[in-house]
Amino acid sequence: MQPFWSEQFYNPSANYLAAKNVKKVLDEARASLAHWLGARANEIIFTAGGSEADNLAITGVMSQYPNANLVISGLEHDAILKTATEFNCSVTLITGEGRVDINDLLAKIDDQTVLVSVMLANNEIGTLQPLRDISHKLGEIKSRRRQNGNSLPLYLHTDASQAANYMDLHVSRLGVDLMSLNGGKIYGPKQSGALYVSSKVKLVPLIRGGGQERGLRSGTENVAADIGLARALELVQSDRHVEAARLQELQQLAYRLIGEKLPGAYINGSTKQRLPNNLHIILPGQDNERLLVELDECGIMAAAGSACSADSAEPSHVLRAIGLSDAEARSSLRLTMGRQTTEVDIIRVISVLVELAG
Repeated sequence: MQPFWSEQFYNPSANYLAAKNVKKVLDEARASLAHWLGARANEIIFTAGGSEADNLAITGVMSQYPNANLVISGLEHDAILKTATEFNCSVTLITGEGRVDINDLLAKIDDQTVLVSVMLANNEIGTLQPLRDISHKLGEIKSRRRQNGNSLPLYLHTDASQAANYMDLHVSRLGVDLMSLNGGKIYGPKQSGALYVSSKVKLVPLIRGGGQERGLRSGTENVAADIGLARALELVQSDRHVEAARLQELQQLAYRLIGEKLPGAYINGSTKQRLPNNLHIILPGQDNERLLVELDECGIMAAAGSACSADSAEPSHVLRAIGLSDAEARSSLRLTMGRQTTEVDIIRVISVLVELAG
């Protein structure tokens, strides 16, 4: 990224040679990102983060169909939830394991539904969603619509921001028409992101101006951030199998230690269909606000919910969706692991929790 903040600080839309060279590098970054998604380069729109990508996906589709509706999961990030409220929206039920209830989702789809949005992996409890199954069911609905003369599209969007470190993002295998990505979740630059938009999807822009990003996201490109995003995605996707296996071993160690040393504690969400870096536990009778402060004083950074809603005193909508009471939600802790996490860290964290919860 470094050269594009200084000696290569040229507008890629300009006509002089130095700017064209920058445009070439930006095009290469777009092609690299598209490669990991199994997409074409012209299907990638660079954005300023995952939230903007989510907003563009929802509003860009729904604003074209004033009489239509969309269906979203009850686990979605606020960037989806709050945008969806501007349209005719239904929210699916969630199972106790933190996965979308597919039967409920299908029951909420009618002849006027044009968009379904289900995240690939939840940002709080780490549960993985059955996107391939959902895509297959939507394919059956689209086939019936064609037979009945219904020409409305039915698109599937996924927010893959939390999944890109560890999951296959190939859009054809997942069966999605739109996908949001966030650089800050994959060790890339904050305020970098992208939206995959299938060539068959018609989208209207949120930001109008000079016509950059195929007219879907005007404004001079943040070249350094876009290049950083593409490189970060290449690094994490190239190594995802090895890193996921390493973290799964640490996750299993944590499960075992929690079971041995914190009797009464239990895991929120599925222990099988889950990101390998996520631990979300209930410590009955404990106040998570107190624990968060005391953990922080010990050099352990934890959370009670999503970082984007950390200032809220209310239990998160995700914990409520999986059926937790307010008391259970306020006894919950979110611990996430990363590239620097070691076995020593896991042992220490559980040891400190035992002491603090004693």
